[in-house]
Amino acid sequence: MAGLAQEDVSTKVERTVEVSVIIVSFNTREVLRECLQSVAREAANLSVEVLVVDNNSSDGSPAMVESDFPWVTLIRSATNLGFGAANNVALAQARGRYFVLLNSDAFFSPGALALSISHMDETPQCGLGGARLVGRDGAPQPSARMFHSLSRDLFVLSGLAAKFPRSELFGGLDRTWANPDEAASVDWVPGAFSILRPEAVAKVGVFDPAFFLYYEEVDLCFRMKEAGYEVWYWPDVVVIHLGGESSRQLKTLAFSSKAAQVVLWRMRSTLLYYRKHHGEQALGAKWLELLLYSITVARNSLSRAAARKDRGAHHRTLIKLMNLAWKDTQGGRISPPRPW
Repeated sequence: MAGLAQEDVSTKVERTVEVSVIIVSFNTREVLRECLQSVAREAANLSVEVLVVDNNSSDGSPAMVESDFPWVTLIRSATNLGFGAANNVALAQARGRYFVLLNSDAFFSPGALALSISHMDETPQCGLGGARLVGRDGAPQPSARMFHSLSRDLFVLSGLAAKFPRSELFGGLDRTWANPDEAASVDWVPGAFSILRPEAVAKVGVFDPAFFLYYEEVDLCFRMKEAGYEVWYWPDVVVIHLGGESSRQLKTLAFSSKAAQVVLWRMRSTLLYYRKHHGEQALGAKWLELLLYSITVARNSLSRAAARKDRGAHHRTLIKLMNLAWKDTQGGRISPPRPW
C-alpha cells in the first residue's frame, strides 16, 4: 500500500489565514457553484482562503470557477486523483490555522464555519471535527460513527442495524442509539465536512492515496486516534449534504455499469482498510459479504416472482464484484492504479 507523504503538511508553514477551505470537484459544476456561494457567505467576516481541486472535469467546472469566483485558488489535475489524493494536493499549500474539507455537494448552514473554528479552539486535543449532516429536505444523515468491525458490518449488511436502530449492539456503526443533539467524541466522521488541525495532520500524515474513494476518512481518523488525538462530532455545526439524498434514490435492484463500478470501489476500499488495520480480517470481510449475498441468492433462486428473480440476480452481481475486488487488490494488499 502506498506510503503517506507526511512531509506534505509542514509545521513550518506560516499560517496567514484563519481557515483554508478545500473542495474537490469532479463534474459537479452546478452544485459546486452553490457550494462556493455558501462558502462566500460564511467567509464574509473571517480570514479565509478557498482552494478548489478539479479532478479533470469535462463539464466546464474549472471555467465556471475562474469566471464566477476569481478569489478562489483553482488547482487543475490532469487526471482524476480520487478524493483523498486530490485533497492532499491542496493540503500541501494550504495556509490556514485550520483546514476545512468540504464536498462540492455540501453547503454551510448559517454560522457553521465560524462555529467549527470556535469548537476547535475550545478543544485543543481534537485533531479532526465533524458536523451534523442533513439533506436538503432536513432529513438526518449518519454524521458520527464507530470504526468498522466484522460484527458491525454484519449488522448493517444483514439489516439488523436498520431494524433495531436504538440498540447499542446492532446500531453501533452509525451510533443510531445516541442522541444526535449531543456533542461527542467519536471514532470517525464522514468526509462531506471535516475541520482538521494542521499540527495533527503533519504528525499523522495526509490521506492515504491507496484509497481512491471510500474509507479514506475512516483511515485518517483511525490514525488520528492512534496518535492520541480526539475526533469530535458537533451537532450545532450543520452542513447540508446532497450525497445522502442521491443515494436514497438508488433503490433499484438493476445495476447500471456506473453503479456497479461504485460498488466495486467500495469493496476494494473495504478490503484495503481491513488489510491495513486488521490484517487477516480482510479475508473475513470478504467472506462475510459473500455469505450474506449467497444466502439471498439461495432464498430467491426458486421463486418465479419477478421481484425475487431480480433480487437474486442483483446479489449474484454483488458476489462477482466482491471476488473481482479481492483479485484487483490481491486481498487488500495493493491498490489498483488510479484512476479506478
